[in-house]
Amino acid sequence: MALEQRYTDEHAKAGLDFNFPAIETWPNQFPGYEILIDDPEFTSVCPKTGLPDFGILTLRYMPRERCAELKSLKEYLFCYRNLGIFQENVVNQILEDLVKACDPVWAVIKGDFRPRGGISTTIEARWPRPQA
Repeated sequence: MALEQRYTDEHAKAGLDFNFPAIETWPNQFPGYEILIDDPEFTSVCPKTGLPDFGILTLRYMPRERCAELKSLKEYLFCYRNLGIFQENVVNQILEDLVKACDPVWAVIKGDFRPRGGISTTIEARWPRPQA
């Protein structure tokens, strides 16, 4: 008996085509320092079940010429609140958008998602991306 596929390609891509607002930036004045931003109340939605995902999101980066403007970053992160998207895609999409906006020397995005069904997840994505 063949099992019905529970998660489809549509689930895997869910949320990635969302039109996220741009993360605004401002000119960096100093070289060689690290910025750490955390969102202890990050929320998104599972694209399969519609259940909420809660987590702590941490963004660490070393700015080059531009720094992320915090109010626009907050508004950007609010877009995920009702968006159906896998946790892995959340972390990787935020990394891509932060790099696009700021062009940092390096960046690390970490999502520490609370348990749902007894399982918690931690996802970390880095820039520059490691060679596969």
